[in-house]
Amino acid sequence: MIHYALLFASGCFSIGMLLNLWRIRFAPGVVDRILALDTLVVNAIALLNVYGIMQGTAVYFEVSLLIAMFGFVSTVAYCRFILRGNIIE
Repeated sequence: MIHYALLFASGCFSIGMLLNLWRIRFAPGVVDRILALDTLVVNAIALLNVYGIMQGTAVYFEVSLLIAMFGFVSTVAYCRFILRGNIIE
């Protein structure tokens, strides 16, 4: 039964990632694209965690933590670039 729930969750997260890619491509503004990119990172982390549960190993959880850190730093850096024009002062 848990296997079917994990397959359903991975399907939902995959559809969410496709919708985020569509939003990145056809967004009217830069802020919408940043938000869609950040949501894409969150969906990728969730999909990776679901895959780790399916495989029964903890390696994917550690990888998802690394992706979360890089996603946060890249979102902050991109926002600072949009607001100020430079990343490092």
